[in-house]
Amino acid sequence: MEYLSYAQFLPPRYRAEVIVEPRSEWWAWRGHRVHVARAGGTDDPVRALALHGAGGHAGLVWPLLGIGAAEGVSVAALDLPLYGDTVVDDPGGVRYRDWVDLVCDFVVAETEADDRPLVLFGASVGGMLAYEVAARTGRAAHVVATCLADPSDPAMRRAMARWSVTGAVPLPVLAATGAVLGRVRLPVRWLADLANMSLDPAVSRHCATDPRGGGVRIPLGFLADFLRFEHTAPERFTTTPVTLVHPAEDRWTPPDLSLRFLDRISAPTRAVLLEGCGHFPLEEPGVTQLADTLRELLVATRP
Repeated sequence: MEYLSYAQFLPPRYRAEVIVEPRSEWWAWRGHRVHVARAGGTDDPVRALALHGAGGHAGLVWPLLGIGAAEGVSVAALDLPLYGDTVVDDPGGVRYRDWVDLVCDFVVAETEADDRPLVLFGASVGGMLAYEVAARTGRAAHVVATCLADPSDPAMRRAMARWSVTGAVPLPVLAATGAVLGRVRLPVRWLADLANMSLDPAVSRHCATDPRGGGVRIPLGFLADFLRFEHTAPERFTTTPVTLVHPAEDRWTPPDLSLRFLDRISAPTRAVLLEGCGHFPLEEPGVTQLADTLRELLVATRP
């Protein structure tokens, strides 16, 4: 797993201090061979599961998990279908709802076998995925998201898509596109603004050319499915606390778009803007703010 290629962009104090070597496991789901990266032991009081976004994989989010693994938290990260080392028989047929179903089933399986509190950490689009999984399963002790990309918000759709006109396309047109051209696969970097993945152009280039991440080809049907997917209304999300750790200098998905979704959530919420950080939070002082926030809530989640 190429987590070290992303860890190299962290501030020096974090490169060796918090990076714990993951072990690889495999989980069978509906014909897919899903790669799971793990670290930690069965005696750790809290667990965390990381979910990547549309240009990432487990290796990209792993450096952000290291702080937990180094402080007595069992951590795991999934390679969602199309990304990382997960093996998919029919890539052209993968849809966003498959991600939702897969993570829901994984969380249920994990919590059936282990009653330790489970924190869901979602990066980029993975933030909304973590939110939806918590809503559907009721099994998460806390949701932490770097972004709450609500696809029903036209402004968020315009921000997420590489071509701003996509955000204004009526949902019926998107549905028709998914039906007719759904199996056509294009590079993620053609569809998403990976140039603004980071404030550091070198990080953005690395993400965009990663053959397991931003270099992956995804079906248009996946994009159409995400953009018209009906997530749980925030007013009906009442039980799981949500902490938004949004990069303050995010040039891709501006913080105010996530904040206005967070403000509608009925469950307890908290917002922390990571100073000096772009969409992929690797810069100081935001990285330390993120580490401190994760440490605080993980301690508070312990039984």
